[in-house]
Amino acid sequence: MLKIMNESEGPVVGIRASGLLHEEDYTTLLPELEARFDTYGKLRLLFFADSGFEGWDIRAAWDDMSFGLKHASDFERLALVGAPDWVVWCLKLSAFLMKGEVKVFDGDALDAAWAWVRA
Repeated sequence: MLKIMNESEGPVVGIRASGLLHEEDYTTLLPELEARFDTYGKLRLLFFADSGFEGWDIRAAWDDMSFGLKHASDFERLALVGAPDWVVWCLKLSAFLMKGEVKVFDGDALDAAWAWVRA
């Protein structure tokens, strides 16, 4: 499940990921993010993988990758919080495509990640 976090405001968006992500999760989330891109131009994103996060099924992975490539130059900052090592590795491989800053935080550093993504 993907859920926009309550701390989100304007161009700063936090997304909480739980369980195994499916295409339906992106069908709900992506229109909200597109609307924010339309309004603000660029976003600062915090992706929080909670302790129950299991990853993506193949369709969700495709949606995530396609959206990320489409908006690679539209993220000012991206904070990855609490993700397993394999997700961190994937982000580091793709970070060169992004023009914004990318930073990885441990799961217990959520407050620090919010502070960084807002700064």
